[in-house]
Amino acid sequence: MTVRFELYSTWGCHLCEQAEQMLVDAGLAGQYQVLDIVDHEQLFEQYRVLIPVVACRHSKATLGWPFDQAQLMAWLQQQVQEQ
Repeated sequence: MTVRFELYSTWGCHLCEQAEQMLVDAGLAGQYQVLDIVDHEQLFEQYRVLIPVVACRHSKATLGWPFDQAQLMAWLQQQVQEQ
């Protein structure tokens, strides 16, 4: 499957783990990549207090925490419609 989304995260972040589980529950296994912001200076500067953040590679849109499953699903649907 094509990686269409990114999850900006960091090691030991329980909220990031919840967000990743939401992506799996949304049926996106294999369609997202987890990026540890500690390994990317620009991402660290931009998202260090905002993670977890889901980003769409195509539209460059982001969804930052807090969000629930319904909000994630609505955001994902919007990204699919815009492609």
